[in-house]
Amino acid sequence: MEKKTLRIVFMGTPEFAVESLKALVENQYNVVGVVTMPDKPAGRGYKLQPSAVKLYALQQGLKVLQPEKLKEKTFLHELKMLQADIQVVVAFRMLPEVVWAMPPGGTFNLHASLLPQYRGAAPINWALINGEKETGVTTFFLSHEIDTGQIIFREKTPIHEEDSAETLHDRLMVMGAQLVLKTVDTIIQGDVTTIPQENLTENDPALKSAPKIFTETCRVNWHNTTRDIYNFIRGLSPYPTAWTEMFTDGAAEAIRFKLYGGEIVKGGNDGLQPGTLVTDNKTYLQVAVKDGFIRLTDIQMSGKKRLKTVDFLRGYSIPEHAFFK
Repeated sequence: MEKKTLRIVFMGTPEFAVESLKALVENQYNVVGVVTMPDKPAGRGYKLQPSAVKLYALQQGLKVLQPEKLKEKTFLHELKMLQADIQVVVAFRMLPEVVWAMPPGGTFNLHASLLPQYRGAAPINWALINGEKETGVTTFFLSHEIDTGQIIFREKTPIHEEDSAETLHDRLMVMGAQLVLKTVDTIIQGDVTTIPQENLTENDPALKSAPKIFTETCRVNWHNTTRDIYNFIRGLSPYPTAWTEMFTDGAAEAIRFKLYGGEIVKGGNDGLQPGTLVTDNKTYLQVAVKDGFIRLTDIQMSGKKRLKTVDFLRGYSIPEHAFFK
């Protein structure tokens, strides 16, 4: 079989998935259909907005399916009529067996971690939050349990000190697209050799998970170490974003801040309580932590624009005795 005759159904939703779909289309693979999430209301007017994958698919004239439920009879019939040889899944929903078992060549998924580590919805965020030095992308065939299927390929990349969730996302997105092409080519050649994930845990039995992240879990704990807080902020930047609240003497309400970037300032914290703000109200804003300070470089006060801290301080003075909690 050749790539022009192998019938591929692609499933995905966000920008991360577009890069893989784009790689397939631009390299003349035979994408016969695209499955993505239904349009969702967004923006000020809550108008229905299509997913990034849908927008790209329509631009390329591809057939698009947007099922509310993946077990709908109408959807299953339409999917079957596409007569896919394989299905490629990138950043989509959990599929029922009736969907992933449909194509004769199987369904494979691209995951943004080195499986079996960081199974779950937010592998990029958690790798950074946990201070990992290395991560990567994995393709694997889907099976009953989420992110546990037989591995086809893995590609590694170092995590740099300056990486944020945004920069790592973009790097893995491009790496992942190339791994998708490599995986499809290997399937076409009939030369797929898979590895059970349990074979990769013999020397490292402690598996770390990557559960979905919610707003309430993004609050910074200033009693942690500078390293932990630094990793927490960059691991959530720019989305879903670490946040904290500023309290001041006599203020009726706390003011919420989103934190997009910071730096570790080594050394003592002069005996200050964790969360205490130290600033010259001109060039820097630091937060006392038990083993030093976190110097904030990129912030957003509630109701205001995201700004570099030096620009924020040009228009706002931090009150005396203010602290984050």
